[in-house]
Amino acid sequence: MFSKSLIALPMIAFALVAAKPAPAPVAPSVAAPAEVAANKANHVFIQLSSGGTVEILLRPDLAPHHVERIQTLVRRGFYNGLMFHRVIPGFMAQGGDPKGTGEGGSDLPDLKAEFSSVPFLRGSVGAARADSRDSANSQFFIMYAPHPELDHNYTVVGRVVSGMDAVDAIAPGEPPDQPTKIVKMWLGDGTPASAASN
Repeated sequence: MFSKSLIALPMIAFALVAAKPAPAPVAPSVAAPAEVAANKANHVFIQLSSGGTVEILLRPDLAPHHVERIQTLVRRGFYNGLMFHRVIPGFMAQGGDPKGTGEGGSDLPDLKAEFSSVPFLRGSVGAARADSRDSANSQFFIMYAPHPELDHNYTVVGRVVSGMDAVDAIAPGEPPDQPTKIVKMWLGDGTPASAASN
């Protein structure tokens, strides 16, 4: 009798578990949480030499260290004057390299990957990296179209919320003959570049 009840209890427990569906995993939202969007320091603006201004909403809820890096470099004025050195229509526009070759970065150490479940869609902004997953530094890219092969392999740092038409007008090429440059990049909180300590 004792051995039969041991067998019966797991069968009852199994029946209860089988009857209740497992909760679906919760993936991070493509839309930023309200508190992230409300923080003006999470809004970065890029004035382009080709005309137009792009506004990107950074996502510290997804990639806090990458967002902090971008904010630090923007406050330093690091991106001002840099070009978009790799621009592939239908794929992405990449910039943020002081060398303009795709091999450069800032004087700060590389970052550890902060991959998430948020997919790379049109307007997504990601951290560019070398073959090593922990090699992102200053370079970033803006997506022209969805590319699922990047999902879970690159860090999503934000998304364009206005000015995607200006992104579409960035000169194509690897590198472009007449590259589009970042005239100025600033944060929405109005912190001047000289206020940075790094």
